[in-house]
Amino acid sequence: MYIVRNITLMIGVFTLAFHSASQAQSIYGDYIETRSADVFTGPCVANGEVGLVGDQAILAWRVEEGTWNGLRLDGLSIVGVVKASATLGDPFSDLKPVKAILIVDKKADGEHQAALIDFAKEMAGNLFSDVAQVEVAPIEIKVQHHGENHGQAWLQAGAIACVQTRMLQDKDHLCKNETTYYPPLTNVSHAMPVVASLDQYQGPGLGVSWTSRGKRSAFIGTFAR
Repeated sequence: MYIVRNITLMIGVFTLAFHSASQAQSIYGDYIETRSADVFTGPCVANGEVGLVGDQAILAWRVEEGTWNGLRLDGLSIVGVVKASATLGDPFSDLKPVKAILIVDKKADGEHQAALIDFAKEMAGNLFSDVAQVEVAPIEIKVQHHGENHGQAWLQAGAIACVQTRMLQDKDHLCKNETTYYPPLTNVSHAMPVVASLDQYQGPGLGVSWTSRGKRSAFIGTFAR
């Protein structure tokens, strides 16, 4: 009888563990990031920009497939726009205060919008600790993963934010001493630096808007949690 009870208890524990594992978050997709400072650059350029620029960023996720807070988010996207008080990625600067706005996919209903917001806050951490405004807009994100256009991506979030990228070329190596000087601002599975042919934010909430072209200031990649 003692052995039977022990076996029954062990089965119950294994069943609970399996159920908990099946409820774990599992999500992956495409990631785009732009900054107002070069991320692929040489120390001479980076030192000239730090403290002067680089305090603005756009972060965008498109869920290929996955679950967050028990909800399927397949095909949905969310975009965050950040204005910090110093150069993002500089370990010697105090970024605070940091203000953000979030743009949530119009295709998502209320529950899924809430899950997207929670997901983005988890991914971006302190960058999204002070969200000044949440906008709902149609979002389209396309990332070229293979072929000769590898490095090409496109983001359109309503009339608020737009990003277009292209792969790095020989003409983008200005001092021949460039590296990926700043890493991405969030955890990614893979990321590569690219040129932001267009980096534009024309939205509310941050007290600033911008249009930048041709900077080595973007990443495209993938994420998985």
